Amino acid sequence: MDFKQIEAFVNVVRFKSFSKAADASFFSQPTISTHIQNLEKELGVKLLDRKSRTVEPTPQGNAFYKYAVEMLNARARAIDAIGNASDSVSGVLELQSSSVPSVSFLPELMAEFKKSNEGIQYYLSVSDTQNVIDNIMDRRGEIGFIGEEIKNPALKSELVFKDKSVLIAPASYKIGKKIKLADSFSYPFIWRESGSATRANFEKAVRAAGLDSSELKLAALVDDIDAIVRSVEAGLGVSIISEKIAASLEGRVKVANITDFDEKRSFYMIHLKNSSLSPAAAAFAEFVQKKTI
Repeated sequence: MDFKQIEAFVNVVRFKSFSKAADASFFSQPTISTHIQNLEKELGVKLLDRKSRTVEPTPQGNAFYKYAVEMLNARARAIDAIGNASDSVSGVLELQSSSVPSVSFLPELMAEFKKSNEGIQYYLSVSDTQNVIDNIMDRRGEIGFIGEEIKNPALKSELVFKDKSVLIAPASYKIGKKIKLADSFSYPFIWRESGSATRANFEKAVRAAGLDSSELKLAALVDDIDAIVRSVEAGLGVSIISEKIAASLEGRVKVANITDFDEKRSFYMIHLKNSSLSPAAAAFAEFVQKKTI
């Protein structure tokens, strides 16, 4: 077993594709396949299921993946410990993010961090808050960004950003700059998936106001922020998004503050407590702590 085999396996699991894993590791696809075959032969188990369109780890592959990531991180820390005195880091930094952080503040942080760390490459996976938590727990990413505080003894959670939610509406709608929760019920909603922290916080405010969220007029369920914005812009309905994102949409949609839903949203950076971060992830986490809030 060598590190090239382990790296090939980890990248195939990350990208769920032999071709994408080859691009990420600068190997050819046949080389990736050979590394995986040799690793499976040495371990005596099948690590990957190649039957579906995407490649998925087998139960044995899932179990091995956690140790494979730890081995690669340990190698990176060892090289960093005996390397030169440069403050810059390099390598693939795997991040998990819920949808709002992925478009509101994370891209700027990634771009600025890379300016002083040119050898960094990012793999960013965007899903809902619960999936981010699950992926970090399964070591499918070292650092995650989510829109709610969690009470999980296995995870370290740090507040890194604050924002508030606003309502956006098509330019043709007769909506002012302020609106009440009850009045928003008269418009069709483009809503997020059930794992969304934005949706959960809005529904919590609705219940606190004595309203019934089941009475919302649902126009569509959409799990992508850009698709939500485009749907609102096209006139499909209204939605709730980050104020920072809404500020970038001037002229494309109408933006209204919800007077009885004006609390600040908090966003958190999470990672496993009992697992050492790679040098790249540790440096990025420290950078984020200094740059946010």
